[in-house]
Amino acid sequence: MNLQSKILYLCTLTFFSGLTSAVQLLDPPSTPKVSEITVFVAKKIVTMDPSIPNATAVAVADGRILSVGSLEDMKPWTDKYSTKIDRQFANKVMYPGFVEPHAHPLLAGLLFNKPLLTPSPMPNPWGSAFPGVPTLQAAIAQLKKYSEAISDPKETLLVWGYDVVAMGRIPDRQLLDQASSTRPIIVWDLSGHDMYVNSAMIQHYGITPDKVKNIKGIGLDKDGQLTGQFLEIPAMQYILKLAGKDILKPHEIPNDLMYINDLMQQAGITTSGDLAFGTMNIEMETKIAKAYSQSQAGALRIVPVVYAEPFIQKYGDKAIVEAQNLKQEDNDRLIFQGVKFYSDGGYLPETMRMEHPSYTNGTLGSTNYQTAKDFSDAMKPWWDAGYHIHIHSNGDIGNQNSINALQLMIDAKPRFDHRYTINHFGIPSTAMVMKIKSLGAVVSANMSYISERAKLEYPALGVDRASYATRLGALVKSGIVTSIHSDAPVSAPAPLKEAWTAVTRKDVYSDGKVWAPAEAVTAADAMKMITINAAYTLGVEDKVGSIEAGKFADFAVLDSDPLTIPANNIKNVSVLATVLGGKVIPVSETKKPRPLQ
Repeated sequence: MNLQSKILYLCTLTFFSGLTSAVQLLDPPSTPKVSEITVFVAKKIVTMDPSIPNATAVAVADGRILSVGSLEDMKPWTDKYSTKIDRQFANKVMYPGFVEPHAHPLLAGLLFNKPLLTPSPMPNPWGSAFPGVPTLQAAIAQLKKYSEAISDPKETLLVWGYDVVAMGRIPDRQLLDQASSTRPIIVWDLSGHDMYVNSAMIQHYGITPDKVKNIKGIGLDKDGQLTGQFLEIPAMQYILKLAGKDILKPHEIPNDLMYINDLMQQAGITTSGDLAFGTMNIEMETKIAKAYSQSQAGALRIVPVVYAEPFIQKYGDKAIVEAQNLKQEDNDRLIFQGVKFYSDGGYLPETMRMEHPSYTNGTLGSTNYQTAKDFSDAMKPWWDAGYHIHIHSNGDIGNQNSINALQLMIDAKPRFDHRYTINHFGIPSTAMVMKIKSLGAVVSANMSYISERAKLEYPALGVDRASYATRLGALVKSGIVTSIHSDAPVSAPAPLKEAWTAVTRKDVYSDGKVWAPAEAVTAADAMKMITINAAYTLGVEDKVGSIEAGKFADFAVLDSDPLTIPANNIKNVSVLATVLGGKVIPVSETKKPRPLQ
């Protein structure tokens, strides 16, 4: 049975359905089996190792780095072992393989390869970019086209990428009925937090107000009838459990995985976090991750971070033990590490919790915990077990609760190198930055909040708060380890575009506005944020993120050096290839679909 068949079989089996310490220790690198050495020669190698910041040669054996320096410096190795000198990158620039510290690879693959409603263009690794739908009218027209293109009139249609702010309206069942009143339709919001359905979907799956009365985030009108709005994670998960077998088809998963694999490879990424592992189905995701990590076609190392809630729901007081047991599945390309919690709502759909002040229209958004004490109580068992905790945190109250909860846990049980990570960091204050520094936390910021969202969000937030979203300059000046991410599928994985945004503070629109220029960072700091800092954020800095002896031989090959070109050109630097464990993967080889095997 080939790998694709195995995945299909495993996925169809089930689709939805005293503590030991998890303290992170440095893993000793495996000893390379040195029989033959490959020495890659480049015009410039930027190592992200401050002791040897630049080099022109790197020696590799058995997937690991042996030595870094000049070709002459390799002689202690090359004089002793058979050696191949690889000069294919002699006129190129090499960096450590880029690290995506916060994404959802499986979910991104499933959704990017579905019908799209994103307002801006979306890259396609195998063809032309989706051009985007700029208006509500265009979105409904596109949705109708998708429906009419499906031959089976009862087949459920899932589309991805509707943007509430850009379209100016939260969809309800009446709006979606304009696309079809007979076909079940599910529209998944660009933030990933919300879903909207039409009347046919409600009827097809037998959803009634009484059945969902205890689920947070399900919309009801003044008459107590369903609006078709399923907002935030619990409501979204309800739809997934109900319709998952129809909208996320097992036979499509191998192709979807290769879609995100190739999209990330073309962006220079060699390691990606999976920052809510278990959201859809723990067993299914585990089986898929294992199969992918053993595939020769895979171009990524994956670092799954378990989402606490589904583990608690499924395993109760055994949740932490079951999460820790996943470490038994680790290999060189699959590294389970950490746990995820959600503090508040989303930045994109304007559901993050904002109180000081509110949104300009007076609304406040949502929070998952009323107080920091409630939040710390939820996290404390995982904290006590030594887990590296990642927090989805956006609004002022979301960030405040996240930071104060950390203080409460430290007061109850101090920990060194806890590496508590504030992810996204949408609307931070200067006081929050200072408190994060004092508590020893780290930050991973979503740069699309500036590059793609600032122009859309400032009417609701005010120019100041929309401008200083993701205060990178303040974080760097405070000495806080900071990384940047895409949160794919929230935005396409594009580390060099993220670095460009961090340096220029510009958005993608043509007017060239600079948002909070004082928060700009240097190109050197930005490149650290997508390499060694990103690896540190995930807890794998001993394995990837810099070009040092003993680490995995993972590189990104570029046509020019982002450190030496005009800042405005950083996003235009071309990725020519990646190297994963010493294996060269040209971008030209990932430009068309191929089987996962």
